[in-house]
Amino acid sequence: MKRNKWGVRKVLSLLVVLAMSVSMFTACGNKTDTTETTKTEPTKAAATEAEPTEAAAATEQTGSGQYIGIAMPTQSSERWIKDGAAMKEILEAKGYTVDLQYAEDDIPTQKSQIENMITKGAKVLVIAAIDGSTLSDTLDAAAAEGVKVISYDRLLVNTDAVSYYATFDNRRVGQQQAQSLVDGMKALKGEGPYNIELFAGSPDDTNSFYFFQGAMDVLQPLIDDGTVVVPSGQVTQDEVGTLRWDGAVAQARMDAILAANYTDGKTLHGVLSPYDGLSRGILSATTAFGLTGADIPVVSGQDAEAASIKLIVSGDQYSTILKDTRELAKVAAGMVDAVLSGKEPEINDTETYDNNVKIVPSYLLEPFVVTKDNYQELVIDSGYLTADDIK
Repeated sequence: MKRNKWGVRKVLSLLVVLAMSVSMFTACGNKTDTTETTKTEPTKAAATEAEPTEAAAATEQTGSGQYIGIAMPTQSSERWIKDGAAMKEILEAKGYTVDLQYAEDDIPTQKSQIENMITKGAKVLVIAAIDGSTLSDTLDAAAAEGVKVISYDRLLVNTDAVSYYATFDNRRVGQQQAQSLVDGMKALKGEGPYNIELFAGSPDDTNSFYFFQGAMDVLQPLIDDGTVVVPSGQVTQDEVGTLRWDGAVAQARMDAILAANYTDGKTLHGVLSPYDGLSRGILSATTAFGLTGADIPVVSGQDAEAASIKLIVSGDQYSTILKDTRELAKVAAGMVDAVLSGKEPEINDTETYDNNVKIVPSYLLEPFVVTKDNYQELVIDSGYLTADDIK
């Protein structure tokens, strides 16, 4: 029987088209999978934070799938996990495609992550920098591509590319830390003068300077009038900074201070600590030195981490500062939404944050002092942590 060569050709053409369609569908699927696997997944502790809430489910869909990059410094701190998870949840509920990356405190890694986000077409970048002074060239290139940049919690400096800044009133945080230290010593250590030691945050984090300046607003007058004494003599930001907010570095420095200044029976009444991770390192050093019970110094902190709330409940750490990252995430997400809708984001400060190029329009949230007397209300009843978190 004679074959119809044109019929055969038509069948073959159909088969080729079908094969190409399947190939394209598979390739698209693989592309989606690859994008997802490049995202750093939250730890188990953050998974609960990432569960869709009723409020998130009811959020108006405004994102239309637009791609947003979020660059966070590290997962070694509980608060950054909460920040990232909360922001991702809110923005995805609005319909945005969110790429959340953690750089584990490695500056080249964070720079590479941000550059990759720009290449992939990010419309907005939300950045909590490891070192706010190292990203200028990258951010300038982003701005040239029309990408909007929102500085998150830590100020990005030396660049005009930063559009807005979402943070807490960081000088106020330092003032609260110092005041809680003074209040704790008055309540637990009797009449002064009080011997204290000072710790500050990482010198490559702009927030460290605001925290320390705020603390010295309270402490310097007391040092000047003799109510407070610093036996080590270490009182400048350069002397008391703690690189990368590393608790082990703080512990080692506290060990050295105790050995050099307190072996003669001198009493250490308090320690200014700007972050809970440092507070725990400091307390480990004082315990190793033999300070227990009523001899434990009054120690401040920040971030209301579960491990430190446990220490506050047990009476070991005196205080911490609650900066509700859920609220900060809402502010940053609102900025993203406004920028991509052609609107002006809500701001409440246009004077404070100079990044060496310009005053960055900012929204400042209010921090809260947490002690044993109010942790239940501020931390547990508010849902920031659960009772199980601090068992």
